[in-house]
Amino acid sequence: MDSKTLRTAFGRFATGVTVITCRSSDGEPHGATVTAFMPVSLDPPLITVALTRTSRACAYLDGAPFAVNVLAADQAEVAMNFAGRPAADPVRWEPGPTAPVLAGTAATVSCGPYRTDDGGDHLLFLGEVAAVETTTRPPLLFSDSTFVEVGRPATESVWAGSFDDPHSGWFDATCDFTPISTRPAPTVAGTAPRGRP
Repeated sequence: MDSKTLRTAFGRFATGVTVITCRSSDGEPHGATVTAFMPVSLDPPLITVALTRTSRACAYLDGAPFAVNVLAADQAEVAMNFAGRPAADPVRWEPGPTAPVLAGTAATVSCGPYRTDDGGDHLLFLGEVAAVETTTRPPLLFSDSTFVEVGRPATESVWAGSFDDPHSGWFDATCDFTPISTRPAPTVAGTAPRGRP
């Protein structure tokens, strides 16, 4: 698989932009810009982030607490700063519940270490959520190698009334599930038992 073609295809998936913050080996605040962030579980509350193995942050995150800073639409320079292009303005750090956090973000998810997994040329850091903070600031997005802002809604209501409506839960009290039968399938004379699909 050609890596450039694959990167272009991955770039068609618009994502939010985060800065993963932690402390370096000498105790100083450290951050890395990451678009590969994903919520994983509500119970227990887990998230995962993927960082390239060559990132300095990889050495700091294994077994250590960290925070996911969801950048606001006006923080493109902050994203570039932690991607290796220093910004003119100084970084605005704040103390966080588990690790240093950034000021002015759309949301912050503070985590304790849960597990580290192999992700090819990346490492996958699974974190257990200890605290969250959200604001009304719109988030910064990244698509096709460009920072973009949230536009108008594509439809009136994408979630409302669906089985995964976040306002009523993934499956609310009105859902009825029929248990999968564990009885063997009936046989017809002269045929072998049919397997379940």
